[in-house]
Amino acid sequence: MTKSSKILERYQTYLGEFVYGGIDGSVTTFAVVAGSVGAGLDSAIIIILGFANLLADGFSMSIGAYLSTQSEQANFKKIKKAKQKSIHQFPDLEKAKLRKLYLKKGIKSEHIDALIVSITQDESLWIDTILIEEEALIQDNKSAFSVGLATYISFLLIGLLPLLIYVWDYLVTFPGHTFLWASILTGFSFIIIGYLKSIITEASAVKGVLETLTLGVVAASVAYFVGDLLERILL
Repeated sequence: MTKSSKILERYQTYLGEFVYGGIDGSVTTFAVVAGSVGAGLDSAIIIILGFANLLADGFSMSIGAYLSTQSEQANFKKIKKAKQKSIHQFPDLEKAKLRKLYLKKGIKSEHIDALIVSITQDESLWIDTILIEEEALIQDNKSAFSVGLATYISFLLIGLLPLLIYVWDYLVTFPGHTFLWASILTGFSFIIIGYLKSIITEASAVKGVLETLTLGVVAASVAYFVGDLLERILL
């Protein structure tokens, strides 16, 4: 396997984390921007609030992803160890459980006997079969650190897009409507993330893009009108 194909394989492994980190990053950051615009805040304040959200919320989400992956892997190892102990102490009971499961699946009894003999000859295969058939568990070999890192990087990269125009406007006056162009950039990020999401879920690309766009529009609209309402009440 070439170096480029290894990189591609690694990218695909963590594509799910990248997509969901990107969705959260784009939606929450753009919601902050929309709420701030609705409240009539200037670019400097929008940048402060936006980056505070981007860094803090992104870090929180990545830590959550890291801890969740660690917890799931620890739970898998615990159950696997218990099943390994069980097949050593109660092999006939574990075989009977498999037989019952295969009967429920509609497999003929004479075929089940041969199947169980074949499976139980290999301890690793036996344990894996029990975990899949009884517990509906499949081992996840992803690195918890890489899961958290992919989530954080995606959150930062995609979530940064709505803020770029306001950074530009703060440094040198932006020659256009800041919120309009921030919306266009965010819409573009929604399209990319929605398309990648459709790859993971194996759904229609159009459906994935429309779902993500709808989510972003709803979140931004709520934030904008809440910001506008609070600005009218409090200021």
